[in-house]
Amino acid sequence: MMKKVLLAVFLIVVVFVIVVATRRADFQITRTATIAAPAAVVFAQVNDFHLWDAWSPWAKLDPAMKQTHAGASAGPGAIYTWSGNKDVGEGRMTLTESRSNELIRIKLEFLKPFPAVNTTEFSFKPEGTQTAVTWSMSGTNGFMAKAFCMFMNMDKMVGGDFEKGLAQLKTVAEAAGRK
Repeated sequence: MMKKVLLAVFLIVVVFVIVVATRRADFQITRTATIAAPAAVVFAQVNDFHLWDAWSPWAKLDPAMKQTHAGASAGPGAIYTWSGNKDVGEGRMTLTESRSNELIRIKLEFLKPFPAVNTTEFSFKPEGTQTAVTWSMSGTNGFMAKAFCMFMNMDKMVGGDFEKGLAQLKTVAEAAGRK
């Protein structure tokens, strides 16, 4: 009887490993919002990591979070590192590309709770007196992340944070645009 139970557990584990291993590794999470401000105003809020506390959905999750800025003050070469509680973890962002009022690309490195390297992009598309802002993150999941994603909907989780961040960015940029 014990052999049958062990065999069943072994088969379940093998099937689980096979299912996880065959899941797609690449992912992309994208959200868009329209902001009633010129692209230059919205772009400025994202291009400078010093301004992110005003709109980032993670900034308020840990008031004691340690933050440092290095490299350029804004644009390519700007670096932002953070270390905080379990809600924000630890990581580093490096702004790698900045095309004025069009695109910002960031290398996003998570150190804790799980190591990962992803690409984050913000694109800005003027629409009359408004700007459509698209925030996306893409990368490749390893085995553990693919297993985690079988039980958690990362698009919904992270996408929800993107939606909050874009709503806060809208408030900040629209106020800055009226000045």
